[in-house]
Amino acid sequence: MTALLLQQLKKRRKALGLKQSDMMMRIGVSRQQYQRLEAKGNPRLDTLELIAKGLNGELMLIPQEKLGAVIAVLESVETEQKSGQKLPDQIIAREKKSLPDDPWQDLLEDEP
Repeated sequence: MTALLLQQLKKRRKALGLKQSDMMMRIGVSRQQYQRLEAKGNPRLDTLELIAKGLNGELMLIPQEKLGAVIAVLESVETEQKSGQKLPDQIIAREKKSLPDDPWQDLLEDEP
């Protein structure tokens, strides 16, 4: 699990066009420290929060039974954005909500 998380951090950093040395200005760690973390680190929660913010991201705890739904939504938005298609109104409305205001955005509602 840790290896997957570290791969995701690296992928996100590269997607933003950032070098490991850029993380010093964003989160206050040296290139060497960040390089070690990305390669084989086991970051503490507060370090992960700091890195997430530095990568314009958020940490979230997603219930295992909802993981497939979250991944499907993220993949559909990513595919539509890449193809230049207009996002469906439901997704646009969901994205307008602020994650801090509603971090689960109806993912936990099991009742009709």
